[in-house]
Amino acid sequence: MQVKVINKSAHKLPHYETDFSAGMDLRANIEEPITLKPLDRAIVKTGLFMELPLGFEAQVRPRSGLAAKKGITVLNAPGTIDADYRGEIGVILVNLSNEEFVVNNGERIAQMVIAKHEQIAWEEVESLGETIRGEGGFGSTGHK
Repeated sequence: MQVKVINKSAHKLPHYETDFSAGMDLRANIEEPITLKPLDRAIVKTGLFMELPLGFEAQVRPRSGLAAKKGITVLNAPGTIDADYRGEIGVILVNLSNEEFVVNNGERIAQMVIAKHEQIAWEEVESLGETIRGEGGFGSTGHK
């Protein structure tokens, strides 16, 4: 599948690192470094604009290395980019560590996964079908 993209950054387009990769790294496209103090958040721009086909979304997810090593994650993970959005892709980063973190231009800040989705139509009813699980939620499966 081909997706139309405008790249206003000085960086190469996101790409799959291996044949088995689900996500592509997004890079910061910023004029000045951004310092995230503990618990700070910021929208970091990428310089990318895209046109996804109907029925697809882009999911913006944390990079596992940044999360594990530095405590930097995507605040609304996964962030959704809808097919009708035409603005610049931004990533909401948050610093969950106890140390400052500096985001530099060109730094890999998140990963993006393109996913197919469906839209539903609601059917209002008076009752739902029975299941073994029933109303059990929040850790209820697998416990007897």
